[in-house]
Amino acid sequence: MPKVTFLGHAGLAVRATAFRLLADPWLAPTGAFLGAWHQYPRNDHLDLAEVLDADWVAVSHEHLDHFDPWVLERLPARTRILIPAYPGPAFRERIRRAAGARQVIEVSPWKKFPLDNRGSWITAIPELSPMCHDAAFLIVADGRSVLHCNDARLTAAQARRAKHLAGGRLDLMALQTSGASWHPICYEYPPEEMARVSLAKRIAKLRAAQRLVRQTAPELAVPFAGPPCFLDEEVAGLNWVLDQEDGAFCDPEASVRWLREHLPNQAFDHFQPGDAVELDTGAVTRDPVSAAFSYAWSPADRTAYLERYAADRKELVAGVLASYPEPGPDLFERFTEHFRRLGSLSDYFLEQIAMTVRFEVTGPNGGSWDVDLRPGAVSVAEARPDVRPQYRITVAGRWLDTVLTGRLAWEDLLISFRLSLYRDPDVYNDHLVGLLKHANAAALRAVEEYETGRDESERIIVHSAGRNFDIPRYCPHAGEDLSIGAVVRDGQIHCLAHNFAFDLATGQCVNARAAALGSRPVDACAAPVAPSASTPASTPASADVSAVELPATAMDVPASFGGPTSVDAPAPVGLAATVESPAPVE
Repeated sequence: MPKVTFLGHAGLAVRATAFRLLADPWLAPTGAFLGAWHQYPRNDHLDLAEVLDADWVAVSHEHLDHFDPWVLERLPARTRILIPAYPGPAFRERIRRAAGARQVIEVSPWKKFPLDNRGSWITAIPELSPMCHDAAFLIVADGRSVLHCNDARLTAAQARRAKHLAGGRLDLMALQTSGASWHPICYEYPPEEMARVSLAKRIAKLRAAQRLVRQTAPELAVPFAGPPCFLDEEVAGLNWVLDQEDGAFCDPEASVRWLREHLPNQAFDHFQPGDAVELDTGAVTRDPVSAAFSYAWSPADRTAYLERYAADRKELVAGVLASYPEPGPDLFERFTEHFRRLGSLSDYFLEQIAMTVRFEVTGPNGGSWDVDLRPGAVSVAEARPDVRPQYRITVAGRWLDTVLTGRLAWEDLLISFRLSLYRDPDVYNDHLVGLLKHANAAALRAVEEYETGRDESERIIVHSAGRNFDIPRYCPHAGEDLSIGAVVRDGQIHCLAHNFAFDLATGQCVNARAAALGSRPVDACAAPVAPSASTPASTPASADVSAVELPATAMDVPASFGGPTSVDAPAPVGLAATVESPAPVE
């Protein structure tokens, strides 16, 4: 009888007749991301000897709350490690260094990799755009299926295809609803803007989860994979994000309440470390230690819990911090060389960035340094008062040094929240983040080929303010099916996968620097006809132009989320929001 045990955060243990598999276990008592993140609730009461006795460990991507070197170093020698096959070698190389002599196997997208000789298997489902090296795992164990979405933002078509591949049934679908991005919490926003953006992103994340669950109708849907908490004094002030009323991240308990309200016929549950569910019967066993925890504690009770937790880990966190010394006097020289190397990797990315980024580096041997990222050449220089940067990153030299020495990737540093950010204009640039996080020619080339080689022949017609527009069916950013994954309002179409918005008259992205939507006005079109819900996910509904009436209604935010109540937002029918359209996913 297959059983799934929840390990905390995005960690699952799947026990089948002939094997035991862990997916994204994060158990390190030192937390992650420079000791900033910690498991919430804590999971250090779990029996490590039992948990780590696994035949397989599947690691979805390189974020350190999913890829835990501390865990990999403690696995039995027999354990084999499964990772998705991504363009670019960075993740594979990091995993192999952490795995030691253990076998590392790359799983090709949508290909069934056998886990035993009884018909059990696993496959990886990467996000459509190679800009995002995130992938879900579809696991079939003794005939029962688990879709482990972790951080991957699957399209509705991908989720439906996964269900079809699993035999038409998903027994358990675990998906992230919290988010844990450096935007907005690391940005230099005034309090009212921070609150507005935080609420908008919470609602957007829940809307995306609702849409995915509604399209797949799993037997049980489980919000998981966050949020973390922050125990070190430097970042402990960020624990406001955990508040159920106005925090930036939505916890599983609050997510279940919201999702049950909006999908009342769907089964939802949330689980804590050590909780388990039998996939054959649906029987649930609750862990007695975790049962004492509640996401809905009062602020005073939550603060007391976090203070005890921080005291227990104080020495461990201090050890992490002590391992990162202050940089030497050659910091600027190495910084310059680092960005000159990045600038040599992709002219295409430099064309999309085309800005000056100022680094305010604090501490010994720091300074104010400008990096001009434009086609032709990248220049690095001491900041001058007559130069107006479009982006500013303030970071301590000791943390910057972790990237320059290769101990940490740029995205790990961003997710550590041990820095502050400012941009003017306040517009997301996907390619700046992409250049920093990939820093590899092969990975950047894959993005360029994807973005410049799109097939826009399959098109739909949408209606707004009495006008008709002929647009590509799939979003130019990351391939979301706009016929079912978008809303239209005030002359704009909003893709719900990553919250990119496009002006229908011009095709330009209005809230990020991104590829334009190939939109053109048309005088007349057929009556609205949406693709059938029964159309196989791998087969387009039609290669011809079909008219699609997309919803453009506003919704209500549950009172428990607080926030503004008078600003309309685009949203699918039956959903909610009284906040402005959220910023793109970062």
